Amino acid sequence: MIGQNRWVGENMVRTGLEKVLGEKRELLKGKKLGLIINHTSVDASLQLSVDRFLEVGLDVKAIFAPEHGFRGNVTAGEVIEDQKDPITGLPVYSLYGKQKRPSEKMLQEIDTLVFDIQDLGVRFYTYIYTLAYCMEEAQKAGVEVFVLDRPNPINGITVDGNIVEESFHSFVGQYGLPIRHGMTVGELALYFNEQYKMNVDLTVVSMDGWERHFWYEETGLHWVMPSPNATGKGMAALYPGTCFFEGTNVSEGRGTTAPFEWIGAPWIHSYELVAELRRYDFQSVTFRPITFTPYTSKHKGELCEGIQIHVNDFEKLEPIEIAMGIIDTLRKLYPDHFEWLAPINSRYFIDLLSGTNELRKGSDQGEASLEWIRQKKTEAKKFAALRKKYLLY
Repeated sequence: MIGQNRWVGENMVRTGLEKVLGEKRELLKGKKLGLIINHTSVDASLQLSVDRFLEVGLDVKAIFAPEHGFRGNVTAGEVIEDQKDPITGLPVYSLYGKQKRPSEKMLQEIDTLVFDIQDLGVRFYTYIYTLAYCMEEAQKAGVEVFVLDRPNPINGITVDGNIVEESFHSFVGQYGLPIRHGMTVGELALYFNEQYKMNVDLTVVSMDGWERHFWYEETGLHWVMPSPNATGKGMAALYPGTCFFEGTNVSEGRGTTAPFEWIGAPWIHSYELVAELRRYDFQSVTFRPITFTPYTSKHKGELCEGIQIHVNDFEKLEPIEIAMGIIDTLRKLYPDHFEWLAPINSRYFIDLLSGTNELRKGSDQGEASLEWIRQKKTEAKKFAALRKKYLLY
């Protein structure tokens, strides 16, 4: 029977899902549920939440799928269509297709939306905007929202990076967030609801046993990749910085075995790049020259040279500064090759990632990107102070 043989890790964190399947089940009993979930929505024994909900008799009416789809089998940025789940028979409404918000029609048979998705702790990650948009639409429809809290995998202490500017809001950055917000999805829901006056009927089911300093490996929980390229601790730790390469013509390692840890392009000389990067005092990492051939995405099928970023000290790691140093070095060594990706609908993707056009314009004028991001420390400090009243742990 589904749900037996529960995995119990040493000092394991109990997620919000475990609590509503246990002592908090009465909170959802008798409600008509819409589940905002994906492949990460698992209990301690890796059973999907929808299966567990149906097993214990909860009334699930529909599933709402974020980027990458309900079962996590869709690549980044790929449009998802509505469908019927072949296993449960439930309708699956896409929140990453023609629309990114649930429609009034989708919510007709639902009185409660339940969000249970593992986030990555970074402003660029789209799941948190799916949450925010669902909260806004739920308020309009008179639907209550439950958020079943899960860990911030890159710890809940570190806040870093600039605040996204309003004129550069997008689905990879908005709601006044810095690059690393240091919050759980439950805390973000409280922040969204009050700070942006959403006024939704919100319940956050908190975790037991989670501490802010935890990295995911300290939770006792199994790692389920939140997206196809979220391979583990090294990737997650570096992603707040190396994601910037998605806005350039440099491969961020998609289509390799180490996305966001490998950086390269056909025109880079790996030993030359490593020699230059070692001039920086980035003691938390070691750069290793590598060659690779992506099987998909940028430079597909082309031999690239570049670097692997090995993390020596996760606690002292500053991935955003490291990424800015790499960008500065690439522009210095390869000025005739390095480029920002061309704008789409007059918007540069690098501007959406950075939440401003300051990075791009300053870099184009020969200014150091590393110095630019270091000057943004005050913005992160202001957000760290603002978020305090929303922290649950």
